[in-house]
Amino acid sequence: MEIFVDADGCPVVDLAIKVARDYDINIIVVKNYAVHIEDDYAEIVTVDISSDSADYYIVNRISIGDIIISQDHGLAAMCLSKGAICVNQNGFVIDNENIDGMLNRRHINSKLRREQRIYSKFKKRNPQANESFENTLRRIIELNIN
Repeated sequence: MEIFVDADGCPVVDLAIKVARDYDINIIVVKNYAVHIEDDYAEIVTVDISSDSADYYIVNRISIGDIIISQDHGLAAMCLSKGAICVNQNGFVIDNENIDGMLNRRHINSKLRREQRIYSKFKKRNPQANESFENTLRRIIELNIN
């Protein structure tokens, strides 16, 4: 089992590394070269800044039973098809039961933004989201550790 982090815009990179270190699990943090991340435990992979470079890197290397941390539903769908376990930055587990609805909502919202120029404001991240993420990640690891 390895953990992959889609680090571009991910607020839980440090927390994911801490959990991976606690369980002695390899963690690969994939970022574009505009994002600065350093860590002595994690493997930091820098990809081109072009759209979806990090996604393609991850999809080409992820395996059955690996964990992907991402808020990108498209990446989550591709990783699910390869047998990975997907969790977002809030600790929500993305699976085959909910991915279709999430992708559909993403499409509808994108269409509304283009047509009506409707943009939603993101709420400020709260500490409970970090706690939920950490608890979920630990539970996933403990259920799937060999």
